[in-house]
Amino acid sequence: MTEAERAQPGEILMASPRGFCAGVDRAIEIVERALRKFGAPIYVRHEIVHNTYVVNDLKQKGAIFIEDLAEVPPGATLVFSAHGVPKAVEHEAAVRGFQVFDATCPLVSKVHVEVAKLAREGYEFLMIGHKGHPEVEGTMGQLSDGIFLVEDAADVAHAPVTRPDKLAVVTQTTLSVDDAADILAAVKARFPLVREPKKQDICYATQNRQDAVKVLAPKVDVVIVVGSPTSSNSNRLRELAARLGTPAYMVDSATDLQPEWLDGRPRVGLTAGASAPDVLVQAVIARLKALGSVSVRSLPGVEETIEFPLPKGLGDKSMAEAGF
Repeated sequence: MTEAERAQPGEILMASPRGFCAGVDRAIEIVERALRKFGAPIYVRHEIVHNTYVVNDLKQKGAIFIEDLAEVPPGATLVFSAHGVPKAVEHEAAVRGFQVFDATCPLVSKVHVEVAKLAREGYEFLMIGHKGHPEVEGTMGQLSDGIFLVEDAADVAHAPVTRPDKLAVVTQTTLSVDDAADILAAVKARFPLVREPKKQDICYATQNRQDAVKVLAPKVDVVIVVGSPTSSNSNRLRELAARLGTPAYMVDSATDLQPEWLDGRPRVGLTAGASAPDVLVQAVIARLKALGSVSVRSLPGVEETIEFPLPKGLGDKSMAEAGF
């Protein structure tokens, strides 16, 4: 790499793409449109996306975030978060007669559809993901049994699979591509007949942001990731930069940025997880400039043009208009 390709001292180098993805945009828009159409309060099961600023902003507008549907009064309007929900939650909401708008990311929904289809064909499943993450709970909750979580390669050896000849793998969409590949390799070694996903379950936005960090990290002295601690894809960006040998830190807001992180590291790389709004990125840039950064430059990267349709009753975009 030539010096011209690196960030210059005092320069902030921005990864591209970064920040909001189509699924997050859609989820937030669903809550905001529901608030405008039906008025406050609108109940949301779990954080709509994993970002503190976004959740607090929607709370101020009249959204109430809950974990248990018992907290939702009769006749209320309910939104499912972008991470998806188990079948039992869908059933309970239907039985109780809520008006429901499903903000599950369409890419997560694709995984749910695939699980249901293969289960009807007699398959068992291994799910690669993090225990307790709402997306994992939602996907595993599509079935009452026959789906087992593996968080790392060591878990594969203990998976209680009974039908190794009819076994499929699904993946949490926001995982590190490299981590998912390592675990999948262990699965294939133990279960040679395993059915892999037709298409990589890692979502396009997660993939693109990780690829952008792979370009960014070698060019800078430190990487700052804007994202909340609960955001899986933001955590993976920080881990990836560190694995590439560049010190990396994650901030929920500009006030989290510590001046000592920049000591002796004049070239700063900046990115943001898929649930982090640009207003937070701009605030971090302002903070970096106050600490001595003098210029900002964006790297070239993949241009994301995907849009997802809104649920019936909130928007009139068709699938064709949405380009998906």
